[in-house]
Amino acid sequence: MSMIKCCFEPLEMPEFLDSFVKKCTEGCCCGCCAALRPRYKRLVDNIFPANPEDGLVKSNMEKLTFYSLRSPEKLDRIGEYLYQRASKDIYRKRYKFVEIAMEAMDLLLMACHAQILNLFVESFLRMVQKLLEDTNPTLQIMATNSFVRFANIEEDTPSYHRRYDFFISKFSSMCYGNNDDMELRDSIRMAGIKGLQGVIRKTVSDDLVANIWEKQHMEKIVPSLLFNMQSGPSKSTDTEATPSTPPLLAEAVLRELVSRASFGHIKSVLKPLLTHLDQHKLWVPNKFAIDTFRIVMISIQPQYSYTVVETLMSHLDQNLTSSPKTRTSLAVVLSKIIAIAAGESVGPSALDIINNLLMHLKTSVSTKNESTPEETQYQEALINALGEFANHHPDYQKIEIMLFIMNTVPDPSNKSKGDQLLQNILLKSLLKVGTQYRTVSFEKAFPVSFLQPLLKMARAASIPIRIIVMQIFQQLLDRHQNQHLLNVISVSHYPTLTIESPSRSDILFTHKYGSNILQAIIESMSQENHLEVLKSSYNTIALVIVEMACGETVQEFLLFILGLQQVAVTEVELSPKHRCNLHSIAISLLILLGRCTGIGSLVEYVEKLIQARKEEASYLLPPLMDNDKSAPSTLNTNLPHLLIDKLAVAECLQQAGLESNRVQTGTPYALNQTDISAHRHSWVDTHSAVRNSVVDSSYNEIESVSSSPGVQKRALASEYNFESMKRVLAEPTEASKREAREKQMAIGRTFRETAFEDLVRRTEPKHDIIQNKLNEIFNALSAERQISATCSVQAGSLLAANGGLSGPNMIEPGKHVGTGQRPIYENNFPELFFY
Repeated sequence: MSMIKCCFEPLEMPEFLDSFVKKCTEGCCCGCCAALRPRYKRLVDNIFPANPEDGLVKSNMEKLTFYSLRSPEKLDRIGEYLYQRASKDIYRKRYKFVEIAMEAMDLLLMACHAQILNLFVESFLRMVQKLLEDTNPTLQIMATNSFVRFANIEEDTPSYHRRYDFFISKFSSMCYGNNDDMELRDSIRMAGIKGLQGVIRKTVSDDLVANIWEKQHMEKIVPSLLFNMQSGPSKSTDTEATPSTPPLLAEAVLRELVSRASFGHIKSVLKPLLTHLDQHKLWVPNKFAIDTFRIVMISIQPQYSYTVVETLMSHLDQNLTSSPKTRTSLAVVLSKIIAIAAGESVGPSALDIINNLLMHLKTSVSTKNESTPEETQYQEALINALGEFANHHPDYQKIEIMLFIMNTVPDPSNKSKGDQLLQNILLKSLLKVGTQYRTVSFEKAFPVSFLQPLLKMARAASIPIRIIVMQIFQQLLDRHQNQHLLNVISVSHYPTLTIESPSRSDILFTHKYGSNILQAIIESMSQENHLEVLKSSYNTIALVIVEMACGETVQEFLLFILGLQQVAVTEVELSPKHRCNLHSIAISLLILLGRCTGIGSLVEYVEKLIQARKEEASYLLPPLMDNDKSAPSTLNTNLPHLLIDKLAVAECLQQAGLESNRVQTGTPYALNQTDISAHRHSWVDTHSAVRNSVVDSSYNEIESVSSSPGVQKRALASEYNFESMKRVLAEPTEASKREAREKQMAIGRTFRETAFEDLVRRTEPKHDIIQNKLNEIFNALSAERQISATCSVQAGSLLAANGGLSGPNMIEPGKHVGTGQRPIYENNFPELFFY
């Protein structure tokens, strides 16, 4: 047969194989050639109803699904044919048929096995893309939902050539939907966010597909999520199983994105986030920034959390020229999230963060000549960040952090305004860390490398610096929360004061370094009559007494109190009000010491003294006198019954069965003493550098060991080692030094005032004795020389008789060198040359 006739024009035989099926299926309008179409096309056509409102024909859809499972090699052709039909329907705006085609695609996708999925995916993605390109919101939402279902399917084999650039761009643009219809706008935004979530799930778990962490992708995804989060409240409630609004869904997707990020991809998320906050000026106010970074810190893998802190501080470096409000907001955000990173930051990473915070503080102080309120808020925000970071570290790391900060504080001898401001800021940072520390042992809380510079700062000329140092001491000394009770200087009883006997290690710490602390405090209190300095100093020494006072340390505190009273009496440069305040503090500390140690006789003595002062000199009792208040022009310090008596205090100790030798013979604390060295091996060594009379008092204590039995004897003996005992015994006592000075003065006075003849008469017998002794020595030498000369002559005669020696070399008998001359050492000097 050369020709086949149908309802269309005849075809030549050579073109039959290529064109027959196509003409039959596409050009036929009567349906007589439907049987000639491929079966998969017939099955696809059958799923479409005559009336699109009837929806998908379920029975025919089941036949198509069964056919695709039996003949998986036809899947790509089925998908391609569905795509062609949907494209025509989209062009003709027959959207109901498009929805039916997309529904069929979804059902086939869910029915396919993972092994054959790649045969169908390309057509499916082309269909989704075709729907997304249309302007119909309904088609866009439908395509997005289909893509999300596809993203939840796990594929066994990766597709190297598959890319999602279009989907990322399209879904990101949908997140910014601005339709006038609020409900439709939220639906489009929700669809865009879900699409981004599907892209994330499909790509982040497979390293062989397109890298979603690239810069161009993250700069679209992250801002889209942040835009929706800032458009409404983003905090979801526990009752909601699935997010129902764009802000909540955007927050969930951001959490998922951050949680899937590895170490190398964290910054890919953070940089677009920071850029978005900068461009939209979301740092001031910073509520949204705080919430966003909290989400990031909670969602990120714990071992990478400190990377967020480093990135935020690096961003702060780049904004040093920004306004103080912006930098303050950045610092506040840092302080809110830094505590989360502290738990995972150990070793170098922790100190690196601390160092960066300190560098920002130093930069703030050095670049700003004038301290504005905004700049002060910025510095306080950094200090709070430092404190929050240290709060979540163990105590041993807090000590290291405090020591690290202390080493960065400028020397107190630098009195420039910038250095003093920097000292103030860094010490505030140190105080913030110390507030978070819980002291167990004073030896661990005050290592020597930390205590020595801290005491040096306690003697600084700046009043604010000294107050901060005292506050640092208070935070580290207060183990029983007594600090707020001791804020008030009073001679009355503190009813709720918590007192606990010090441990042995605390007693040893007091023996080693207690005098250092007390000396620094007495010098700080004596500089000027500033009420805040005096109150903070009283609070510090009161805490020291409450925490460390016992029978073994009570004498040290008594010497301090007596020294404070002596400074008030003897220092002529102190104002009358300052003297009154020092007397008030001394009597308050004495009554507190008696109550803490339980020495009843001392408490009775102090109460009598307080009563006498109330009657005759109430200005010597608390409260302290301000400079604005009137005070007596002079103080009558010649009334012994109004001052603390050393002998009376020592007698109180004796009545309580305690040692009192140091109180009786020792010298109280005084001003202008040499600073203590960094470390001492014994109590004696520590005190010897503080007071000149400590050797004498220590010597008296050593004597008391052999004469005073009991507990105090054993305790004192155990506090000395061999080196300290040898050093004490080798050094002269104060009495021997005083005797030597008096002897020297007497000799000098004698030679200045006594006549020359009397001096000759006093010294002449001594010279006679020396001369007689020299004559005896020289006579003995002369006798030995004569004996040796006689022996030589006899030997010469013997040799001459034997012919062994003759001529000029022979020595004549009785002749020797120097005969007839008197030896020079036998000449006596005239008396004129004696003096």
